[in-house]
Amino acid sequence: MTAASPPGAGPVPAELFAAFCDDAAVFPPGEVPLSEAVPAHLRHVCAAHAPLVGPLVVPQARLAELAELTAGYEARSLGLAVTVPSPEGAARALTSVSALPAARLRFLEVAVPEDVPAAEIVPRLSAALTDAADRDRTAVYVEVPRDQRRAELITSLADSPYLAKFRTGGTRAELYPDERELARAVLLAVRAKVPFKATAGLHHAVRNTDPRTRFEQHGHLNLLAATGAALDGADESEIVAVLAARDAATVAGLVGALSPAVRKTFRSFGTCSLAEPVGELAALGLLGPDLTKDLL
Repeated sequence: MTAASPPGAGPVPAELFAAFCDDAAVFPPGEVPLSEAVPAHLRHVCAAHAPLVGPLVVPQARLAELAELTAGYEARSLGLAVTVPSPEGAARALTSVSALPAARLRFLEVAVPEDVPAAEIVPRLSAALTDAADRDRTAVYVEVPRDQRRAELITSLADSPYLAKFRTGGTRAELYPDERELARAVLLAVRAKVPFKATAGLHHAVRNTDPRTRFEQHGHLNLLAATGAALDGADESEIVAVLAARDAATVAGLVGALSPAVRKTFRSFGTCSLAEPVGELAALGLLGPDLTKDLL
């Protein structure tokens, strides 16, 4: 990869992309076997770009398989995030991970069943985690539904220790929120002072149309820049414009002007291929040479 005449604004502070990319290799569309994903993840955390790498994301249902695969691994050598299908499953996930010597749990990602009212989600999660020994050391993200519960749930998260998770895509076109829907979600989180992460569909740095599926895909840098704009007081139409921007130089320039403090709000995003976001950030000139030497 060459760094000649990159379109970005130059390398940004390392803190801007610290642990920005969660390793969701086992999820669609990548669906890498867990037996391959674990050693691949450990290679990433030993590479030059390791500062950008977040935990390996694994479904709760596959923790038993993970236990077999990591038997004999060095203690706490595998940073882990676990997706949980309901609030009640959160405590069980903590217990299961505590029995994995190789695992170091970074956070839980809790889904919300369709039949659970917004007002019940935080109380049910808190009740489930009341006696969990590792609760205070684990960030807990609640996946915010894309329905009428969204605003009420984000408001309730503001009065809790939990964070938000936004789904930004998937394996079907209807799983992608459009720019206005995503802008409204970002604004709700920023105004409520609720940090969030994003998952699914952020396959590239900049807004694009997937050439194979024809899905309209959000860019993870667009979302980062949109979060910065919201924190600076931008209105919905301005945030929509940032999310819709397709010119790489424009988006890279917006990101290059951000303070690393934006990451206190937009914490990370899940990617099924760590090499892709790291490579694109390098190609945009946003990473320093110490982070890209193994990509040259």
